[in-house]
Amino acid sequence: MESISSRIASVSPSLTLAVTQQAKNMQAEGKLVYGLAGGEPDLPTPEVVTAAAIKALQEGKTKYAPSSGIPELREAIATKLTKENGITCEASQVVVSAGAKFACYEAIAAVIEEGDEVIIPAPYWVSYPEMVRLAGGVPVIVETTAESGWKMTAEQFDAHMSGLTKMVIINSPGNPTGAVYTEEELKALGEVALSEDIMILSDEIYEKMIYGEAKHVSIASLSEELAALTITVNGFSKAYSMTGWRLGYTVSSPAVSKAIATMQSHLTSNATTFAQYGAVEAMVNPEVDQFVEDMRAEYDVRRKFVLSRLQAIPNITVVEPEGAFYFFVALDQLGMSSINICDKLISRYKLVAVPGAAFGYDTGIRLSYCVGLDVLNEGLNAFAEFCQDH
Repeated sequence: MESISSRIASVSPSLTLAVTQQAKNMQAEGKLVYGLAGGEPDLPTPEVVTAAAIKALQEGKTKYAPSSGIPELREAIATKLTKENGITCEASQVVVSAGAKFACYEAIAAVIEEGDEVIIPAPYWVSYPEMVRLAGGVPVIVETTAESGWKMTAEQFDAHMSGLTKMVIINSPGNPTGAVYTEEELKALGEVALSEDIMILSDEIYEKMIYGEAKHVSIASLSEELAALTITVNGFSKAYSMTGWRLGYTVSSPAVSKAIATMQSHLTSNATTFAQYGAVEAMVNPEVDQFVEDMRAEYDVRRKFVLSRLQAIPNITVVEPEGAFYFFVALDQLGMSSINICDKLISRYKLVAVPGAAFGYDTGIRLSYCVGLDVLNEGLNAFAEFCQDH
């Protein structure tokens, strides 16, 4: 008789990955579909990055690497964090992992005891609550609103804390909303965390995808006290269009980074060795900096286009995203669940979106603009028709 761990049985599969795969399957079958569900850049990885990985392969760099990452990459990351993010750190505090997703899980599992509570603002990235459950913790969801820009306030944070609260998760820029916390907002949240020594997981994977007057701020840069409580997570998937490379990293206090490194040594040994040499090139080559800026500028054009189209559709609520590459659209007035909405969108209008249920907001959907303007235009035509029909 099969026996599945109750901890695993309580975890749901990633709905975002499932929906994205559904769109790819339909396209492979030759069906017309407007795929606005994806969470990865549509541009190829920069050639210089790929070339560096190929060179590493040709030079035989295919063996085990140090568990926490090759020295060159950890040094490059520490230098970047110190100069760009204002997080003063040493390379020894950096742990390179098999993707930022895995880095998030390691950060949670390294500090959470059975029954500890983790505060998560909603809408949230689909995997946060499941990671907390896998680590034996209890997710405590804080509902935000369009009026607050989909951001949790310090007052909400304080109101949801209990004696069991161990961690709070901050994702800025955020998935699925594109919300960016200001320095003042982060300071206020940080004060609450400091009042009870609450650990902070700061997921900054979209930091390079930021628009308009918004500015990315790392909460760990605001004070030495906050740096000691914060585990900053980042990676290479979004900014460098390296989703399949599976490279992420954490930076944290010496004690926490040691715990993460110990855990990783048993779970994966190390992130793929030759891929790490490509990541070094991504961090030090000025050509890649230009690639990142060009991609950000292109996405800003798409963002403005989608915003103008969505603002012309009645009976929906949309907040202008300041980061990432998504729009989160609230459809409360339709009186339908997000699963129902997305089923109708794909079956009748050939539009693939991600149900808000995946993000803890069941009357909304996530639309991605990681596709060209022609697909965006047709997909938004279909969405407008759906809204008009309902």
